[in-house]
Amino acid sequence: RGLPLFESIIVFENYPVEQTVKSAIQDLNLQNIQITEQNNFPLGLYVVVDSKITLRILYDGNRFENATVIRILGHLQTLLESMLIDSEQVLSELPLLTAKEKQQLLIEWNNTNCDYSHLCIHQFFESQVKNTPDKIAVVFESQQLTYKELNQKANQFASYLKSLGVTTETRVGICLERSEKMLIGLLGILKVGGTYIPLDPAFPQERLQFMVEDSGMNFLIIDSRETFYKTSLHNNLNNLINIDNNWELITQQPSENLPIQITPENLAYIIYTSGSTGKPKGVKIAHKSLVNCLESMQQKPGFSENDVLLSVTTLSFDIAALELYLPLISGATLIIISREIATDGIRLTQNIEQNHVTIMQATPATWRLLLTAGWKGNQQLKILSGGEALDISIAEELLECSKEVWNLYGPTEATIWSAVAECRNFIYNLSKIHQKDVIYYVSTTIPIGKPINNTQFYVLDDYLQPVPIGVPGQLYIGGSGLAQGYLNKPELTAEKFIPNPFSSSTSSAPSVLYKTGDLVRYLPDGNLEYLGRIDYQIKLRGFRIELGEIESILMQHPD
Repeated sequence: RGLPLFESIIVFENYPVEQTVKSAIQDLNLQNIQITEQNNFPLGLYVVVDSKITLRILYDGNRFENATVIRILGHLQTLLESMLIDSEQVLSELPLLTAKEKQQLLIEWNNTNCDYSHLCIHQFFESQVKNTPDKIAVVFESQQLTYKELNQKANQFASYLKSLGVTTETRVGICLERSEKMLIGLLGILKVGGTYIPLDPAFPQERLQFMVEDSGMNFLIIDSRETFYKTSLHNNLNNLINIDNNWELITQQPSENLPIQITPENLAYIIYTSGSTGKPKGVKIAHKSLVNCLESMQQKPGFSENDVLLSVTTLSFDIAALELYLPLISGATLIIISREIATDGIRLTQNIEQNHVTIMQATPATWRLLLTAGWKGNQQLKILSGGEALDISIAEELLECSKEVWNLYGPTEATIWSAVAECRNFIYNLSKIHQKDVIYYVSTTIPIGKPINNTQFYVLDDYLQPVPIGVPGQLYIGGSGLAQGYLNKPELTAEKFIPNPFSSSTSSAPSVLYKTGDLVRYLPDGNLEYLGRIDYQIKLRGFRIELGEIESILMQHPD
């Protein structure tokens, strides 16, 4: 990368001086001495050993902030004092953080506690129906439904599912093309207390078959366009629900809200992500985790009843839950577009303009698609970008043609999004950041920001010790967004969801942390910089891909 082999030096000044030499010059008096010490390295640590140890740092003021150097000296002092207190300590347990820095990283920057609604997501929607019954809730092509109409149709489908035996946490697969019926199906499953498992009709047959069998789903909802499932579930067609063929029967069901069947602790959905063993794994998400994320998103980046959101994401990608439910709990309008339009830059541009969209969420790949197609932007549009790292160059282009740009970060295991970062201020300060302090920012992508409500971040080393500002470590996440683990995988759940080493009976810290596998570091302002992965997982168009899964398939080839 054109960088020097090393840019720092340690000088340990412990050369001996004969006692006779010292005594011979004891009467010598020197005055008005000026010493200038300089080397060719941006950072130099000098250790002088006498009756006490003295540490000095010489640094290039154009490369390092004074605060950065002071922090380094504080780390060295903490390390040496810890050695003196207990010389038998294991090296990996020796601390670097000062008490003040530990308070800042573990407590102050994690002070995200905030009240959120103790409701299931469908109850949240039902509450909004009472406030705006006649407002347009969802639009798909020529079809549109008011809040009241959508609620009634969802209630009818829920009643139909109940008559078939769907009840609390019954697992219901849903494999529908994008339309208003997809939304009715989701709400119907939730209203009857079931747990939905999204399946993308475009996925390979083998992958869909695995999810059907691994999840042990009790029912599967399809439409008339899906033929693969004629042989699914061991040919038990009684468990196969064709929403198109049964629509007339569904519309004859009661349209009133069903009695409350579940609590926010129950599962809302199980969603599959790529697995390193060659098979996808199901992540279990509760209603309370989903509600916490959505309410936090209402505050920042911000969402109101005046917004119009364009939904472009496949249901099998967990960020689709934000697109579908955030408008419905906010009194806004949801526009659903087909898969064909969502992947066509020109037609997608037309839909943004025709529907007067004010908010759209998509991966950086989709935003590139729009820019390449000649999209000129919309100064009323709030852009949400997530699912993979957002290049600074793309963010700069998007800022020129939109109202706001937000970078969102979060693993599926922490429910959609865990952090947000507003791009404009960061890009405005970028030149000063690069010039002044090399420790501050080195990536070509936008930082992932700060944790959302009721979410805690811990940047730790391999021994679960917190690392200082500017030092890379693995990101561990705790809080209300954590999943209930992996379906049918207790060993993997125990490996990835670990006890929080900083939790105690007297603290408010979360009891469990999720190991993300993401390599990050704290910036001095509390934002997190994403540096990459500690394993072989990659992101492609927002989808998590474990290279081990591809490797296991290739190993099955006879040649």
